[in-house]
Amino acid sequence: MAERSFKKEVEHLRQGKGETFTGEGILAITKALLENGVGYVGGYQGAPISHLMDVLADAEELLGELGVRFEANASEAAAAAMLAASVHYPIRGAVTFKGPVGVNVASDALANLASSGVNGGALIIVGEDYGEGSSIMQERSHPFAMKSQIWLLDPRPSLPSIVKAVGDGFALSEASNTPVMMTVRIRSCHVTGSFECSDNVAPPLTVKDALSNPKKDFNRVVLPPAAFAHEQDKIDNRWPAAEKYIIEHKLNEMFGPSDAKIGLVCQGGMYNGVVRALQRLGLADIYGNSDIPVYCLNVTYPLVSDEFAAFAEGKDAVLVIEEGQPEFIEQTLSTFILRKGLKVRLHGKDMLPMAGEYTGKVMLDGLTAFLKEHGPDLLPGQARAPNQPAPAIPDLSKTVPTRPPGFCTGCPERPIFAAMKLVQEELGEHQITGDIGCHLFACLPPFEVGGSTMGYGLGPASNAAFDGGGEKRAISILGDGGFWHNGLSSSIGNMVFNKSDSVAVIVDNYYSAATGGQDVLSSRADNPTKATQNSISDAVKGIGVKWVRQIDRTYDVTKMRDTLREALTTDEPGPKIIVASSECMLNRQRREKPLRNKAIKDGTRVEVPRFGVDEDICTGDHACIRLSGCPSLSLKKLDDPLRDDPIAHIDQSCVGCGNCGEVADAAVLCPSFYRADVVHNATGFEKWWQGLSTSVIRWLQSRRAAKRLEFPETV
Repeated sequence: MAERSFKKEVEHLRQGKGETFTGEGILAITKALLENGVGYVGGYQGAPISHLMDVLADAEELLGELGVRFEANASEAAAAAMLAASVHYPIRGAVTFKGPVGVNVASDALANLASSGVNGGALIIVGEDYGEGSSIMQERSHPFAMKSQIWLLDPRPSLPSIVKAVGDGFALSEASNTPVMMTVRIRSCHVTGSFECSDNVAPPLTVKDALSNPKKDFNRVVLPPAAFAHEQDKIDNRWPAAEKYIIEHKLNEMFGPSDAKIGLVCQGGMYNGVVRALQRLGLADIYGNSDIPVYCLNVTYPLVSDEFAAFAEGKDAVLVIEEGQPEFIEQTLSTFILRKGLKVRLHGKDMLPMAGEYTGKVMLDGLTAFLKEHGPDLLPGQARAPNQPAPAIPDLSKTVPTRPPGFCTGCPERPIFAAMKLVQEELGEHQITGDIGCHLFACLPPFEVGGSTMGYGLGPASNAAFDGGGEKRAISILGDGGFWHNGLSSSIGNMVFNKSDSVAVIVDNYYSAATGGQDVLSSRADNPTKATQNSISDAVKGIGVKWVRQIDRTYDVTKMRDTLREALTTDEPGPKIIVASSECMLNRQRREKPLRNKAIKDGTRVEVPRFGVDEDICTGDHACIRLSGCPSLSLKKLDDPLRDDPIAHIDQSCVGCGNCGEVADAAVLCPSFYRADVVHNATGFEKWWQGLSTSVIRWLQSRRAAKRLEFPETV
């Protein structure tokens, strides 16, 4: 199950002309696709674009009514390859995935698409996951657009601008026969606003219609000599056509006064931050009206030299606000200045950081430095001081503890790595690689297992160099999402082909848990539009793996430990695969908690398991915490003056998975863990029995207290 349902919001996608749409950026993108006659859509989930795939999946009925084909692709490469439908046919197509890692995966298909060109508008919507909120390496999609000559849009983070960019992207693609990439940052995906709707438009030519009249053109195939003609076509025809469209339709925007001695150039996605910094300096109002000219690049590639020259004319200095590195835009604008002989001073990364997210503070400091040099009279009095000391930032590291990412409470992956730690205690440290997904958190305390990852589904492949017949076998971790994305062929197939002797643990969460709970081939749920319940174990056996072990309850730490030990010590040749299956607890709680709460509210008898620690038995050595790390397992200080050390304690966030007790049992730690079933809406007999038990216990306690020897205080 996806972590969030958009069934209610999807109904708003039916709104038409004259109505106002209100919602998140991802919903606005979907609505814009429908309003612009898209013929097919696809993609692969990944932050910050995951919810866009969830919206499209929930809107599948509406898409079908309009004749729009929706495909939840197996990978970003499959999504990009889907755009081949726009090469020969005048059908608009759009795909979406996380960038730049998604762009990297899709690079082969995108490069071919850019070379052959398109007839129908082809739009690649990339969730630009950059900065403090990012979960990936700090790179940009911009250089790939430059490499393959794919036009790059970066719209302002407002719903009207995002909606307009979708239509502009399709039209620009068709006008220049070139695919277009549109980047939407984290804030753009989740910004809330409104815009005036247009009617949804069915595609003039559907994919079903195209099937009845197939077309072909060998000159579109990227092979010599056609490939050489493609390159010339890009320069002689497509690029000039793109520049012409950008200028005539004013895709880039100018704000502020037309005559000024200084100006700002910014990526569209940076516009809100620029205006906010200007507001703080008293140079813009709440509506964005600026006292300084701003050249907002909603198209960051290609840059139009004549348009920039017109903006720079008569100015002494221009500041380029470009997030990320290298400074591609700044370098290009420098070339324009040199070639055209412009007499304007260009600033950028000399006043703003080369790397890192341009937060409000960073933007304010950069603009202030620029204005101090080229427009000091525009600054408020206090900010004009040339050597004004920066305000002291308090060091919070002494008072606020670091909070590294970790497994959720009750996560079924936690016992896998507890078992792995126990095996390594017995057999010694092993070479371990991770993979993209939640299981990568095992690199951190308390497990500290592995410490590298090379890409989604590439865990075992990244351990291939260590499969050289050493005295210890290498261990690789692979998730179910990564397995179906790339791992089956590139990792497990690679192990089989090369007769690997290493061990791969495939963590099966029942769906792609790390990206939001989307279904994959091995999902256990019934999906009316997708084929699920395809066994991972059967898949690896199907490509030649002989040694396969299926574990259907990862919380059984003893079984996990014994199976890992067997895999690492068996004499059987070939790759050893362990498929460890348990449902993602976070999504399970999302599904079960509302049902349980409703049942309790309706008066139905419900048992909820809870675990606890017996204070009298716990020794306080905290070994259970070092082998679990569960957020609900913490420390508690006792009132007993003879026991100074805090003991283990399970708080109210416990979900009753039982992992703490299983770890304690497998590691032979202590018997202090207990399970208690909390009964809601108990039966009459249960209430009577509870009352009787309580009375007996109280009688026994008072009897023992009466026999206790006491020494009265003396003065």
